[in-house]
Amino acid sequence: MARKRRKRYHAPGTQPGTLAAHAEAGNAPVRVTSFRYDASRCEEGAVSLSEISSLSPPEGGVLWLDVCGLSDPSVVRAIGDRFRIHSLALEDVLNVPQRPKVEWYDDHLLVVLSEIRYPGSPEQMAFLLTDRVVVSFQERPGDAFEPVRERLRQGKGRVRAEGGDFLLYSLCDAVLDAFFPTLERLGDEVEEMEERVLVSPVPETFLAIRRLRRELLAVRHAVWPARDALNQLLIEENALIRPGTKVFFRDCYDHTIQLMDMVETFREMASGLVDEYMSAVSNRMNEIMKVLTVMATIFIPLTFIVGLYGMNFDTKASSYNMPELGWAYGYPALLLLMAAVAGGMLCYFRRKRWI
Repeated sequence: MARKRRKRYHAPGTQPGTLAAHAEAGNAPVRVTSFRYDASRCEEGAVSLSEISSLSPPEGGVLWLDVCGLSDPSVVRAIGDRFRIHSLALEDVLNVPQRPKVEWYDDHLLVVLSEIRYPGSPEQMAFLLTDRVVVSFQERPGDAFEPVRERLRQGKGRVRAEGGDFLLYSLCDAVLDAFFPTLERLGDEVEEMEERVLVSPVPETFLAIRRLRRELLAVRHAVWPARDALNQLLIEENALIRPGTKVFFRDCYDHTIQLMDMVETFREMASGLVDEYMSAVSNRMNEIMKVLTVMATIFIPLTFIVGLYGMNFDTKASSYNMPELGWAYGYPALLLLMAAVAGGMLCYFRRKRWI
């Protein structure tokens, strides 16, 4: 997942409820798709900006507007005008990224979640729920909603027989389910990193550990507030969320608990990798220093011998001035002596298990 700091705030002093595309929305056109369905049928189609004002759910059914892209505030404004959405809720939709949360208004509900799929950067998902109308907003193409769309098209499951609150649950559940493959792959990376730390404690490995910890932290920042938001949906009473649907939202809440357990486990393992890396580097340095110390220790007596025979005493001046210099085998004997000293010291170090 790419690490990128995103600008999200309006200029200081901006009037509350101001709608403006966020700094990184780009110029890609906004695509709006509608699903009008009830228990017996489902109509799917693209919606233009001029058609938004005439949209309405089918009698006894639900309207789902799937908005992809946040580069055109006029689309968000038109949806807000059509379904009487509070201006602060619309501002939260465009002001990316928001902390995952739930906001209750008079006759509608705003749910904000973060979606993280491997590989990729976090993406904000915002949902508006009114009476028999659900509007979903996402920053860019590609999402986890395709299974929900297929169930609507084919009439599988109970989503077409339920209300908008059940569709909201299905979309939230799809977002949370997308975290599990991401965490599984990050968990595999943590396990692979453990082997790399032991085999190759190089700076590149340490940078990979830091990247992995940042990615786990991003997942934690997305899941932790989502747990609180879903818990708020469970404990607060509102006509938009029926008691029968709260049972399913409780399942979403359980998913956030499982995700948090996985995130915390992998974060502890990643934090342990830093300690293992530092320990491996220290051990490697100790091994290097031990080898260098052994080599220096072996050369100390050899240096003494070489220095002794480099003093150039005149053998003619005295019979005690290095008489072995006049011996025919003096040089080979000195080399054998030096080899014997080095070999003896190596054997001694070996017996002491220093090497």
